[in-house]
Amino acid sequence: MNLVSFAMRNIWRNRERTIVTVCAMALAGSIMIFYGSLMEGFMKVLERNMIQMSLGDIQIHSPGYQNDPDLYKRIEGVSSILAELEQKGFYATPRLFAFGLAASGPASAGVNIRGIDINREAKVTTAYKHVLKGQWLSIKDPKGVVIGRKLARRLGIDLDSEIVIVSQATDGSMANDLYSVKGILKSVGSEIDSVGLFMEIGEFQELMVIESGAHEIAVSNPNNKIPLASATKVVAELVPSYETKNWRELKPLIAQILDTSDAANIIMMTIVYSAVAMVILNATLMSIFERIPEFGVMKALGFSPMQIATMIYTEASLQAMLACSLAIGIGIPPSYYFQNNGLDLSNIGSDSTISVAGVAFDPLWFPILTTSTILTPIIALFIITALAVIYPGIKAALIRPVEAIHHQ
Repeated sequence: MNLVSFAMRNIWRNRERTIVTVCAMALAGSIMIFYGSLMEGFMKVLERNMIQMSLGDIQIHSPGYQNDPDLYKRIEGVSSILAELEQKGFYATPRLFAFGLAASGPASAGVNIRGIDINREAKVTTAYKHVLKGQWLSIKDPKGVVIGRKLARRLGIDLDSEIVIVSQATDGSMANDLYSVKGILKSVGSEIDSVGLFMEIGEFQELMVIESGAHEIAVSNPNNKIPLASATKVVAELVPSYETKNWRELKPLIAQILDTSDAANIIMMTIVYSAVAMVILNATLMSIFERIPEFGVMKALGFSPMQIATMIYTEASLQAMLACSLAIGIGIPPSYYFQNNGLDLSNIGSDSTISVAGVAFDPLWFPILTTSTILTPIIALFIITALAVIYPGIKAALIRPVEAIHHQ
């Protein structure tokens, strides 16, 4: 018996029903391919922006600094630490932090002052690429600062505006000076956007009367050539007297989001494919009820229950194969298009900015097509089809010939 030709004849008996069923399966498959590529792009950008915009792969702090960011809790011997890290193949940059008050005219706001090594910072993060207006910090202009966009709006200032910074220096004196705004950042992260103020590290040391040390050393693991856990261990062994944490430990919420992304895809796929399973089940049952007398004759001629069930599965498999071909043809082109051109979400975020768990996103969302985003929905579609026809297959296999032949 040629099951394929038998199944082909049966599924085209009622073309309208077959077309509706196949189209429903294909639509669900194409949606999941596109959704999977969107989520893949989302997760990649979430991780990349968090690490490359400001955090770095690994950070070193004095014990207790993160819980209590004291101006006096600094890492000493920074130059030797940086040299050792570079010998191990890492990029590293020192940072200094202080809280203060920024004022311009009648407006004032609390700020998180960040002193950075301009040259080293560029090797660890890409914050310098996210200047919305003006330019990044320059060693030639130590009195020039770069601020977050929300902070600029709160102070009502723009490029070249003068800004007074007031804080308390390490020697107990009043730290205050006049600076010029040379750059306003795009959205980098909720904290930087609202209170971030960057200045050259030498100017910071002079303002806050700090002769040496750093509050933080950010470390980059170029091209992830060493696994993150191993890289963290190597760095920790170089600075055993300080606290060393990687980005997953520093941002556990983001790490959890990334770790559960596959589970989110499975939940979404389960919801969508459950609806498709009901369509397949209903269509297959309708087909079986229409053909009960035929099954009775087949059983009387010697067809075994296994042969009947196999034929039902063959029919469903042929429909699934057609649906998967259509799903690939429908789902890949838009995913590929937006992968190259981006999906513009500028109308969703305020001022064309979007952030998730404090991590900023550009308004252009780029899906990423991978083998997994294509094959997973296709394989799942075959599985859900096989599950949906279990009951119809059993029902057809257990039909009694005499009752079936006389079925009305």
